[in-house]
This record gives sequence, C-alpha cells and structure tokens, in this order.
Amino acid sequence: MPFRRSHIFILLIILPATGICFLSISCNNDHPATAAQLDGKALSEKYCKSCHQYPQAGLLDQETWGKHVLPAMARRLGIAVYAEDQYANVPSAKSALGYEDWLKIVNYYKTTAPKVLKPAKVPLRPVTDMGVFSLLKAPKGQTPATTTLIAYDSISHRIFTSDGMSHSVNQWSARLKLLSSQKYSSPAVDVVFNKDETGVEHGMFTFIGSMDAIDIANGMVINIPINTKQGSDHKPLADGLPRPVKSRRADMDKDGLQDLVICGFGHNGGGLYWYKQLAGKQFQRHIISTMPGAEQIEVSDYNHDGWPDVMCMFAQAEEGIWMFLNNHKGGFTTTNLLRFPPVYGSSSFQLVDFNFDGKPDILYTGGDNSDYSKILKPYHGVYIYMNQGNFKFKQTYFYPVNGATKAVAADFNGDGKLDLALIAFFPDLKNNPREGFTYFEQDKYMHFVPHNLPIDRYGRWICMDVTDYNGDGKPDIILGNYSFGFINQEGLIPAWDAYTPFVILKNIGHLQSNK
Repeated sequence: MPFRRSHIFILLIILPATGICFLSISCNNDHPATAAQLDGKALSEKYCKSCHQYPQAGLLDQETWGKHVLPAMARRLGIAVYAEDQYANVPSAKSALGYEDWLKIVNYYKTTAPKVLKPAKVPLRPVTDMGVFSLLKAPKGQTPATTTLIAYDSISHRIFTSDGMSHSVNQWSARLKLLSSQKYSSPAVDVVFNKDETGVEHGMFTFIGSMDAIDIANGMVINIPINTKQGSDHKPLADGLPRPVKSRRADMDKDGLQDLVICGFGHNGGGLYWYKQLAGKQFQRHIISTMPGAEQIEVSDYNHDGWPDVMCMFAQAEEGIWMFLNNHKGGFTTTNLLRFPPVYGSSSFQLVDFNFDGKPDILYTGGDNSDYSKILKPYHGVYIYMNQGNFKFKQTYFYPVNGATKAVAADFNGDGKLDLALIAFFPDLKNNPREGFTYFEQDKYMHFVPHNLPIDRYGRWICMDVTDYNGDGKPDIILGNYSFGFINQEGLIPAWDAYTPFVILKNIGHLQSNK
C-alpha cells in the first residue's frame, strides 16, 4: 500500500564507518566502460552489498536517477543539493563521501542507465471479460473513498472497512447496508477476528498511527468487541508503535498465553516485534528485528519442532522475505528466503502449495511505486517461487503487472486448480487502467490465462479480501477503493468512481461473456 512505504531508505546502503546510508549502481549498456565508469562502479560495489541486494543501474532510467533518486541520496550523505543538479552539490564537513568520488558515482549512473525503461513483454495477452464474477457495489459515500482496510468477518457475517480520511471503522451487513461507524485516532489497516474465552467476539484491529512516511510512533493494536457498541475507550493491547501494519496472535514461548507479533513498518526506524503476554493481560515488548519496512507476517511451525516461527516480508531498502526460527529461549535464528533489489516495491506474499507436495510455495508481488522512482517498471508484477526444500525457493512464474499490490490464490472456477486474483494500485492508469484488477485462471499446471475485468471505472483498488461472503461455497472477492491522490503519471485526470468505498466480485461459478 502506498501510504505504508518509506521514502528515505530507497536505494540506500550503509557506510560501515559512519552508519550513514548510500545508494548502489551498476553498468547496463553494450558499450565498453570508460575508466571513470569503472571507477564509479567500483565505488558503488564497495559499499552496496553490505546493506541490500545490489541493484543494477538498468533498473531505473537516467532521468529518474539524476533528478529524483541521486539528489535524495546526496542529502543523506551530507551533500547539499541545489535545483536537483548533482553537479551543484556542496559537501559539508560531515559528508560521508568525498566530493570527487560522489561525482564519479553520479557520472556512472548518468552514463550507464538507459534513457528509457523498456516495458515488459507479457507472455500471454489478457482477455477482457468478467471471468467467473458479477459486480456488486456498496452505496456511495458523501466524501471521496479512501479505504485502507477491507475484511469479511465469517463469525458475524459482516464486512469491515476503514477510511483514511475520517479514521473510521465501519461495519456493513452482507446486504451492503452500513450498520455502524466509529472514529479512531488513525485509520485501521489490518484486523483479525476471534472469540475470547467467554465466547465474545472481538476484532483485533491494527491502527497505523500516521499514514505519512514519518518517524512518529503513535500506532496501536486494539481488541474491539464486534456485536456490542463500539467505542474509543478500549485499552490498546500495544501502543506507541512505529506505523504498524500487521498483527497476529501466537503463543511464542508456549506458556499458555497468546502473545502478539507485530509489523512496525516505520520510516527510518521500525521493526518486527514480539509482545509477550504477562499476567493480567499486560504485554512486554521484545524485538525480533530492527529492520524497518516490516509489512507482512505469517506465523507457523515451519521447521516442525513444535514451536511457532515467524516469516516476514520487509519492503524497505533491504527488501525480501526472512524466516525467524524460534530458538525456544526467547530469541530467533534468522534465515533469508528471498531478496530483492530496493526498487521492487515488495507489496505482498502468500504461502500456497501450488504443486500439492506438502511444502508451502511463495506467491509474491512487487509494485509499490510511491517513492523517489515513480515510473512504470517492467519487473513489477506477480511471481511464484516453488519450495525446493530446506528453505530454498526457485522462481517458476512471472507475469508483469505495473504497480502490483496484492495477489491471492484460490480455486475460483472450481476445477481443482489454484487461480490468482491480483490488484494493482499503480497500474498504467493512462494506457492500461484495466490492469488494476486481473483474474489469472490456471487452465493447466502453472499456466495462467489473465482476465482483465472491466471494473476500473468503479474505483482504484488498494486492498482486497478473498472470502465466501455469501456462504455458497465459492470464493468471492471484496475490493477496497482508495480514490484520492497518488497520481504518478502527468496529465492524468481520474475517471474512476471516487465515492464508492468498495465493490464485491461475486463468484457465480461460470465464465462471463465479454462486457
């Protein structure tokens, strides 16, 4: 989600002697490198790999490097920037890099990156139809829709949304009637439903605190009763969190009490946290990782030792998916599963057994595009990584989708094979807005037929829940509309419905004709 992404760690590395961050670059042309280019490349390689995967210069175009990314990085090095001109920089006494070396790196970028990124070639052109779905729309609101949360509660049979402007948590009936609306200090971005020991149902809501990418720790996790009157006086389970975006319950130390595992996306700071439950339902914070950008977690016993482990995706400079294995002593052993360049915009992952071999594979999307490099990127899209055993994964599928935000696997057409539903908040809004939602129908093993549903005029989809909301045994899709802001393409005038908070793609079980 774009409000989750940090704007400061993109394309940075850490200078070991100073702790100051820096960027990395590489050559990507067919001409022999000059001595200056080789010098600039050597400087980038000297510092890059100590922090994150080495990103090639070809991942961005010359203008994006020169006008947007490099000026931002210069400031991080203590080098002043005037009028976004890298050759008008003035180093200070605290600069982490010599001025001449900085110019070598700038020159390296500006002479080796491509002038324009070539768009990706799709392996199979999408079909334009409604797939196996029909469209239902929620009633329009009085203000522009800025939906930050969409979730169906299978216990109360209600739909829950949250709004980025009003900071409200809203309950809707299965017939799409608004039942209640309660305001909080910030919008909710995640919820897990459960019943307590007395049988009372609660929603454990994660409130981000600040939607802006700043270092203010005012997020919280609150347990809110569902079928009673909502209120803002519920004591948080955890507060003072750095922009939390995901929370899960698990008994991490096997003491019989349910603890919390929380993703603090943060900005410059952040991390992955374990909140140990104490007597009296108090919680004590422990740090699993101090890396900012923690965005999504899955808690399970991955090494089959009887103890819960944590798999977490980080979406900052150090982008990738990490495994944190429980050491049974209150700590964790860290293993990197997947690692991506810091411009991929990691946005979601799901554990899915695609080949039914009993080992979970990884469905991954990269496409967050709300940073310094707001251009269409040919490597954005949906990926499948098959589990090779021993925590090793191999890419077996990629389909390019500009600005891919979230993908969910489910058997939508009832043929026994897993299909995919994908939303893209940053599609090519000017030339291909229908890639904002794609239904990938798996017609044979690992071969997916993409369907671009013609629903782009009804909203701009930022969040999605896949669930059987009407109880007919078929998975439906609920899409949250964030209609305001985040326009990366110049001259674009939004044409989508700005007031409908969400729509439902009702699964009718058979293919629809073109519409």
